[in-house]
Amino acid sequence: MKRTTWFLSLSLLATISSQAQKKADRKTLGNLQAHVSYLASDQLEGRRTGTPGEQLAATYIAGQMKADGLIPKGDSGYLQTFIVREGREVAGTTRLTINKENFTAGEQFVPLPFSAEKTAKGDVLPQVKEPDNIWLIDVQDLELNPHASPLEEYRKKALEAARNGANGVIFFNSKDNLATARQWLDENAKKLSIPALWVNDVISKKLKSDEADGFQISLQVAFKQTKRTGTNVIGYIDNDALKTIVIGAHFDHLGYGEDHNSLNTGEKAIHNGADDNASGTAALLELGRLLKSGRFKSNNFMLVAFSGEELGLFGSRYFTSHTPVPMEQLNYMINLDMVGRLDAARGLQIGGVGTSPAWGPLLQQVPAEGMKLTYDSSGVGPSDHTSFYRAKVPVLFFFTGSHADYHKPTDDADKINYNGELTVIKYIYQVIERTEKQEKLAFTPTKEPQMSTARFSVTLGIMPDYTYNNGGVRVDGVSDNRPAQKAGLLAGDVIVQLGKQNITNLEAYMQALGTFKKGDTTTVVVKRGNKQQQFKIQF
Repeated sequence: MKRTTWFLSLSLLATISSQAQKKADRKTLGNLQAHVSYLASDQLEGRRTGTPGEQLAATYIAGQMKADGLIPKGDSGYLQTFIVREGREVAGTTRLTINKENFTAGEQFVPLPFSAEKTAKGDVLPQVKEPDNIWLIDVQDLELNPHASPLEEYRKKALEAARNGANGVIFFNSKDNLATARQWLDENAKKLSIPALWVNDVISKKLKSDEADGFQISLQVAFKQTKRTGTNVIGYIDNDALKTIVIGAHFDHLGYGEDHNSLNTGEKAIHNGADDNASGTAALLELGRLLKSGRFKSNNFMLVAFSGEELGLFGSRYFTSHTPVPMEQLNYMINLDMVGRLDAARGLQIGGVGTSPAWGPLLQQVPAEGMKLTYDSSGVGPSDHTSFYRAKVPVLFFFTGSHADYHKPTDDADKINYNGELTVIKYIYQVIERTEKQEKLAFTPTKEPQMSTARFSVTLGIMPDYTYNNGGVRVDGVSDNRPAQKAGLLAGDVIVQLGKQNITNLEAYMQALGTFKKGDTTTVVVKRGNKQQQFKIQF
């Protein structure tokens, strides 16, 4: 063959290969848009764990896995169910009326788990505790044991009130918030002989008013038993290998914000969760399709769409204790959470690189495809890879950063950067390729961020950048109508001082917050670019 003909043949092969790649990319892009558009549609009502919307999403994901030839590995086909919560909720007959004003159960007041299911009423005088009447207990006046559970302290005071003739008790002016009070309902507490309520700030303000002469109070407590079930979706690629790679993404989101984990300050609305985490679920499905038709045979692949992540990693925690293959087979886990907002400034953030000595050298070999890459060594973070790290499995966590739409109804499909997500998928595919000829990856523990034990009743209203480790707390987003926004803080600011306390990391920030209460004013110092600026804050 002449040299000219040889070069022409190579050129033709390169052209054909390029065209084939472009066609493959177009297919992946089309699939990503279809997946996200459906999963983030109003029809699914925010994919809240345990709802019909979650089930619709699980059915869709299972259907896609089946179409791509993945083997079902759940308890029932592709599905693996688990209990999220088995406890009690406030029944509809529960009520509280003060001076003919009605308050909303579960929103403005919560019956305590040891409460009797009874009615009580009385003409109550402030500061007066009479037999056969409702007692008002100002929590701020109590000498609570700081080492004991607040709920146990409340129970002791309620028991004391019952023994002294009270027919009901209301705890007001508490530092505990509504979310905490609702969580108490899961406690298995022995019931007392009288009803007992926790009330929020609005009711507390009324009860502690200096202008109040007395209160006509009527209340009734009733509970209903509940059982909330979540669903994981599991597909398997069996290459008859001794090692299995898990690729995971959570598909649940916030529904209408019923679990009080929304940052929405407006009217009740569907949280579609396009980036969080329809984007990761779409990437999971496309990686499954590509791996099924690909050439990697040294590992089996387990594709898992987790539910219950937004409630506390319920699905991934259940999976790691009920794996369809022995845990010792697991080679490593890749987690995709919010990979739909790639931009040039933040790029792709990769966590878990310290969980195996193999990750550092391996990631250096993978072309960045023009992306800015940021690494974090820790195997612990606010997503499902943490469950695998706890089980001593090496992990990688892929994340394109938080944004102003995080946990709000505005996280919609039209804001996804699909080309950017395609780039992330290609990068992960190459990471998997680099491990194809390696032995099972060794696990190494990493330094874990210390979780604060501080209790705090106020917030600045910022979204911290959990991957930032250059001193201080970097602001990744600012919530509307919260103290930080009102003061003038911006995304990108690095908080270095709050009040008198220097802020060196997230732990110090949380400890500082614990020293303030609602209504307090202080100052916050931030680094903005190369300059420090100080702002006044009112909580």
